[in-house]
This record gives sequence, structure tokens and C-alpha cells, in this order.
Amino acid sequence: MVQERPVDRDDVLHTPICDRLGIEYPIFGFSHSMEVTAEISKAGGFGVYGATRDRPEAIVKRLANIRSMIGGRPFGVDLLLPLGMQNKNDWAAAEAQLPEAHKAFVKHLKEKYQVPDPTGKSFFSSIVRSNEFFQEQVQAVLESDVNLFASAIGTPPDIIEKVKAAGMTTLSLIGAPKHIKYAKAAGIDLIVAQGYDAGGHTGPIGTMSLVPQIVDAAGEVPVLAAGGIANGRQMVASLALGAQGVWLGTVWLATEEHRLSGKLLAKILKAGSADTLISRCHSGKPARMIRTAWSDEWEAEGAPKPLKMPYQQVLIGDLLTSIMEHEVEPLLYEGAGQGVAYCNELTTVRRVIERLVDESREALKIFR
Repeated sequence: MVQERPVDRDDVLHTPICDRLGIEYPIFGFSHSMEVTAEISKAGGFGVYGATRDRPEAIVKRLANIRSMIGGRPFGVDLLLPLGMQNKNDWAAAEAQLPEAHKAFVKHLKEKYQVPDPTGKSFFSSIVRSNEFFQEQVQAVLESDVNLFASAIGTPPDIIEKVKAAGMTTLSLIGAPKHIKYAKAAGIDLIVAQGYDAGGHTGPIGTMSLVPQIVDAAGEVPVLAAGGIANGRQMVASLALGAQGVWLGTVWLATEEHRLSGKLLAKILKAGSADTLISRCHSGKPARMIRTAWSDEWEAEGAPKPLKMPYQQVLIGDLLTSIMEHEVEPLLYEGAGQGVAYCNELTTVRRVIERLVDESREALKIFR
């Protein structure tokens, strides 16, 4: 059950999506952290847990943990469901497809930066993004009482039909106008127009240009704006473009609840918008991340081109696991959008939401 909240429906920040989903502010927050997700919902927004890196059994437990933290408040889960993946979660079969030149390059990086061996396996070194794995993840979500199902990079109609039948609100992240027809055909309830500025997997069109195009094409389907949004002025601009709310990811990286490692947090706090880039070196698909020696090596002259998803992850899986485990500082990176420029101090989730609301109200004074 959604917990009722006293609201001021004359408040311009209280958009129709707030009534539809039972939230106070039209602020949607994506995070791989259970604690961040829960705090967003507890502070009046809508937390969305990124479960794309989780095994099915972990999804069941983590969604239950979030529910225990927030009670009746609504929250969502996000999965990555790209098309064109191999059918089976078969690591050996995928590994057999790796070119020798690429394997030699990864070995060179390991030796150059003196990266120790990993002490165990991670998602990146043990799971192949595959149709089999996606179906298992979706089944785990169906066993939960999560309120919203978000699909990124792909909108499989059969999966959308299943989660809608389970009573979940469905959401799709879109990076180009041409994708909206697939979302609408699948019966998606909400659309996120995610601009080029965004962290993680993203498209080629800037947020300010993309959002009004998606709003116009979406018709009666509500749209949220995403991509580089990190302050109240941007939130007000998003509403002016026709969005009913905002979808934020990068701003939560600099919160106490996220618990980033010291070395990675230092990079986030120091980075400006120009310290990010879009590269295929993480997953094989375009993704915006903090620029580090990792991305520089893959962009350097003579470096091989990253492989397509899912093979890039299979190629770098062991090395990436080691980099994260041992915090190999030059190679350590994180997905982050251009809004990282506003992540210049360690804060809390609640203070981020309060700041966004206060800044939005201040920005709105210009229209009075």
C-alpha cells in the first residue's frame, strides 16, 4: 500500500505524476545502493534500485530489504534488457569469441599498472549478459512487491506484459525519438527522456534538445527528464520543457548512504563536467563515465576497439574485478554524468532532495 502524504496540490512542483504514484516530489533517483534507494523514497521522492548487476537470488533479498526500510512508500527496480544478446549464460562460449589481440591488450594493462589478481569473482567476471540471465532476473522481480519496473536499453514486449500483469508501473529510458514507438507499442506507462549529458549508458542527443521532442511524441504518456540534472534550476527547466519530473543518478554518488570507496569518492568530488566522456570501454555500448587512465588507454592510438556487448565485459571482467577490489587508483572509474560538477561535497540523500526543492522554489520566483 502507498502511504498517504499531505500535499499542496497548488504547488507547481506537485505534478500529476506525484498523485499517480503517491509521492511528494517528482524526483526519481536511480542507484545501485539499497540505502540510497530507500532514503530517496523516505524523503518524498521515488527511489529506483539498479539491479542489473545482481543475481536473481540477490534481487529477491535486496528488494525485500528496501521494502523493510521504507514500509508502504513506493519504489522501483531497474534492469538492463538489451536486444541481440546470446541466449545462454555461458561464460566459456562467450570467452571463446574473444580476439587474441584484445586479450593481449588487457594483459598489457594488467602488467603496466601492476594490478593484482582478484581474490574472487564478481558479476563482471562470472555473468554473461544473456537472454537466459535476463529472464531469471525478471522472474525475481515478479516475486517482489516492487511498485515500478524500469527497463533500460531495450523494451521487450513480452517482459513488459508480464510485469504489467503483476500490477507494476512500467518505465522505459529512451535516448532518441526513434525509440519512442517501441515503448508505446509495448504499453509503457512512463518514459524517461535521457539526454547525452547522462551518466552510464546514454544516447547522442543533449537533454535540452531531447526532452521536448520526447514529450511531443509521447502524447499522454508522462515523461521524466534525465541527463546532467543536478540542481533546482535544471529541475524547473525540465518542467518547462514538458516533463512531469526528473530522473537523477549521478548526484547520489556523493552521498554518505552510497558509501563509495575513498579513492573513487575523491574522483567524483573533484570532477567537472569536462572530466567525463562517452566510451564503449566499459560494456561495449556507449556509456558516460569519469575519465581516468582506463578510458585513456582504450582511446589511445593503437588500442583495439572495444568489443560489442556482452563480449567487452567478458574480456575485461577479471581485470575490472581486480581494479575495483584492490582500488587500483589510476584505472578506477565510475559511470557519471555531466552533472557531476555539482557533486563537490559529501552530503546525504535527504539534503540533496531538500536542496533540489529549495533551489526549484527559488528559481520559480522569476516568474512571479
